[in-house]
Amino acid sequence: MSTPEDEQDLMADAWAAALEEQVTAEVKPAPLEELRDDAPISAEERRKLDTILDIPVTIAMEVGRSQISIRNLLQLNQGSVVELDRVAGEPLDVLVNGTLIAHGEVVVVNDKFGIRLTDVISQIERIKKLK
Repeated sequence: MSTPEDEQDLMADAWAAALEEQVTAEVKPAPLEELRDDAPISAEERRKLDTILDIPVTIAMEVGRSQISIRNLLQLNQGSVVELDRVAGEPLDVLVNGTLIAHGEVVVVNDKFGIRLTDVISQIERIKKLK
């Protein structure tokens, strides 16, 4: 009859064997096509693209971030100042569904705030950040 220690040893040996197999296995990169902006799209691809173009997304402009304790959060009131992790004049982050897509600066047009995009992150750079 096996003891719990024997079972743990067998499990550890199995894990060690699986890890060794992964280390010695030859790793090959997946073949991917380079992204190109000039590639023509077929009617079927255009239809698929048109299907997703009207999907709503959440866009956020982030001035900066800060971490504070709940105690300090509860003490905030009108006129309180929260220090952010950005320097004044530094570009804002433009996020779409939580993904950085651009940097920008605040502008006022007809008494409304807006964001002028100063640097748009390329599709290739956004895909690289996903890896």
